[in-house]
Amino acid sequence: MKTIIISFKIFLFLTILTGIVYPLFITGITQILFPAEANGSLLFKDTRLIGSNLIGQQFDSAIYFSSRPSAISYNPLPSGGSNFGPTNAKLDSLVTERKKQFIIFNELDSLTIIPSEMLFASASGLDPHISPEAALLQVDRIIKARNFNKNQKQELIQCINNLAEVPQFLWLGEERINVLLLNLETDKIK
Repeated sequence: MKTIIISFKIFLFLTILTGIVYPLFITGITQILFPAEANGSLLFKDTRLIGSNLIGQQFDSAIYFSSRPSAISYNPLPSGGSNFGPTNAKLDSLVTERKKQFIIFNELDSLTIIPSEMLFASASGLDPHISPEAALLQVDRIIKARNFNKNQKQELIQCINNLAEVPQFLWLGEERINVLLLNLETDKIK
C-alpha cells in the first residue's frame, strides 16, 4: 500500500509539473519575448483579422497570387499531407491536373516549367510560401486582371524582390515569398 501511495504522489507531482507549471512557464516566456509569434502571427487590416503569416490560405481570384496547393483545403485542424507516394497514380493525376490548371489560369505556354511547389501540396498542407519563380509566373495574369500599366508592373516585380526571404540560417530551405504578405502589398499598388 505504501508503494501505491508513493507512486500516486509522484504521478500527481509530475502531472502538475509537466501539465501545468511547465506550460504556464513557457507560455509566459513566449508572451514576453515573442508576443506576435506566440499569438499566431495574426495579420489585421484595420481591425479585421485577415489571416496569419504562418498559415497558407487559398486565393482563387485572378487579381491575387495563388498559394501552394493544400491536401487539406488549408484547414489547420487536421494539418497534414496527402501521404501519396511517388509511384501513386492518384498523385500523378493530381500533379498533371494542377500543372494544367496553373498553365491555363496564368495563360502560360504549355512548355513552361512550373515550380514544384505549385504542383505538390506541402507536408503540412499549410505552407504559406511560394518561390519567387512561381510568383513571377503569375505576374502577367495579375497585371492583366488589375489593368496595371508598365510602371505598376515594375512595382509589382519589385514587391516580389523585396518580399523574397532568404533560406533560414542562409542554408535551410529555399528562397521563398509569403503569399498573403505579397497579396497585401499588391493591393497597395495604385
